[in-house]
Amino acid sequence: MSPSEPAPTSPVEPFAVRHYRRARAEVAPWARTVGVVAVIAAAWALWASGPGWLTPAYLVLAVMGAALGVIDAHTHRLPDALVFPLTWATAVLLAVAALGTGSWGDLGRAVLGGLAFFALYQVLYWVSPRGGIGYGDVKLSLSLGAFLTWHSWATLLVGVFAAHLVAGLVAIVLLLGRRAGWKSGIAFGPYLLLGTAIGLTWARLTGW
Repeated sequence: MSPSEPAPTSPVEPFAVRHYRRARAEVAPWARTVGVVAVIAAAWALWASGPGWLTPAYLVLAVMGAALGVIDAHTHRLPDALVFPLTWATAVLLAVAALGTGSWGDLGRAVLGGLAFFALYQVLYWVSPRGGIGYGDVKLSLSLGAFLTWHSWATLLVGVFAAHLVAGLVAIVLLLGRRAGWKSGIAFGPYLLLGTAIGLTWARLTGW
């Protein structure tokens, strides 16, 4: 090639492809565990959603939540490559559910609940000691709050209370077993996800 000829350029990968590669790289080290947890979570999602118009949203929450929970448990990280797609998928699929069922009031409440949960965790992030609430937890709270509040504000309270209760009980057990100290940080993402599952299960059983 002569010096006057332009250098060949490689095609730029589409954003979706780059994001998919990042997400796959995050999951790859824990793929087997994620797969097992995702199957169990998907079975729960089919039951908890009815099934019905909410089923696609629940399935995405189950599969993405399985990946996020496993990764956070191992690395204390909630990667954006998974959190952001879950957030967008939540918005789209809850809107589809509202369109299919005419539940626009539920959708509006879900938006407010997601923003309220996000605001609460933003404040907790600011005031909590280092190693407490991570910013990944703050970002994840937006979609989890929307799922919970779609059903009712009471469901949101149940989910939040369950997450903190379970996390507190586990922390006490770890302290008593001397497997953690007072300054040890714990991955809170799995408890947020578990609390959400408890809240949605409560909604399914009570009809709230």
